[in-house]
Amino acid sequence: MKPLPVSVALLALFLAASYQDLAVAAADADADGVGSGAPVLDSVCEGKCKNRCSQKVAGRCMGLCMMCCGKCAGCVPLGPLAPKDECPCYRDMKSPKSGRPKCP
Repeated sequence: MKPLPVSVALLALFLAASYQDLAVAAADADADGVGSGAPVLDSVCEGKCKNRCSQKVAGRCMGLCMMCCGKCAGCVPLGPLAPKDECPCYRDMKSPKSGRPKCP
């Protein structure tokens, strides 16, 4: 009957470690100003990004927009020429190498 207490102890350690990883990831997202914690459906982002990228070459624009939309909890400026000020998270995301805006 010894395996049961050992199994329970290992399970408790695993759950504690998992919770700590989630807490650290949430704190990192909050510190970056990116993400609100709520997952966004790809279909929501796809529709918004199709509208945003309607006047651009779709491949690269759609890929970047989908990434930005997911990280910004679904916030994408409403049209192809809409100002990025509608979504501060979207506006403030920068490329780490060049420092240029990441989101189209």
